Amino acid sequence: MRILITGGAGFLGSALANALVKQGHEVMALDDLSSGNPDYLDSRVLFHRGSIANRPKLWTLLQGVDCVYHLAARVLVAESILYPREYNEVNVGGTLALLESMRDVQVPKLIFTSSGAIYGEQVQQPVIEEMIPNPRSPYAVSKLSTEYYAHTIGSLWNITTVSLRIFNAYGPGQPLLPSHSPVIPRFLHQALGGGSVVIFGSGTQTRDFVYVDDVVTALIAAATAKHINRQTINVGSGIDTSINALANLILKLTNSSSSILHSTTEDNGVSKLQADIALAKQLLGYQPKVSLEEGIRRILKEDPRFRLS
Repeated sequence: MRILITGGAGFLGSALANALVKQGHEVMALDDLSSGNPDYLDSRVLFHRGSIANRPKLWTLLQGVDCVYHLAARVLVAESILYPREYNEVNVGGTLALLESMRDVQVPKLIFTSSGAIYGEQVQQPVIEEMIPNPRSPYAVSKLSTEYYAHTIGSLWNITTVSLRIFNAYGPGQPLLPSHSPVIPRFLHQALGGGSVVIFGSGTQTRDFVYVDDVVTALIAAATAKHINRQTINVGSGIDTSINALANLILKLTNSSSSILHSTTEDNGVSKLQADIALAKQLLGYQPKVSLEEGIRRILKEDPRFRLS
């Protein structure tokens, strides 16, 4: 297939692009490099720098494309609380520009990476796709809005659309940001640096951590799975892990003498989040293969920032 990946130089986008090109597909990656890095891409991936709001560029890139994977987005929850208008412009407005361009060039399929964050606080766990969403940040609202736009417009314009709600993806190459960094690379950095591993809040809050290779497997399956038009599907590990347990696991695997420090700063996230992945198993043949412990071991082996000596 001829495939375009928006956000294709990011953590997840580059992993997907590299996997697809190894399967023999013709893959293009579009990224504005606000957070991505083209050095992560296989040399066979055709990289283009640009914005998904650039309609003329999209018209050119979409010629002859069979499927678009749409990963381009602003993704920091805390930042979205400060700049909700920007998150709406990029995440929602950018998606509409992409869909209009797909209509103009007659591209038949869009696979959108949504987020488990759309569920918010839910009493019932694990969360299932039929639940009423309860987003708690502008980021989560933007992802939910984009799901609705993609499926509604796809139906009107005869574009097959699939939304995969990705939970806490992690793996080698995940960015370690100056602030609001994802928890696994942050804990690894702190544990290997010899300082305290800092947990915000009580640490009893749980998350569903899913290894990047398992997410990529689900994304690839969504391109060829039958009878999933306008479907929304959870992609997680199906297992919830407390932040306290994650910190202790990382200390064990790194053989670190760092102490655990609980910050009085609240986590501001939900108290519990676990994906029900029954629908992904049914429709995508999805079966996560990498446990959290094995995934962290792979990071320590493959990511030069955290490689054990």
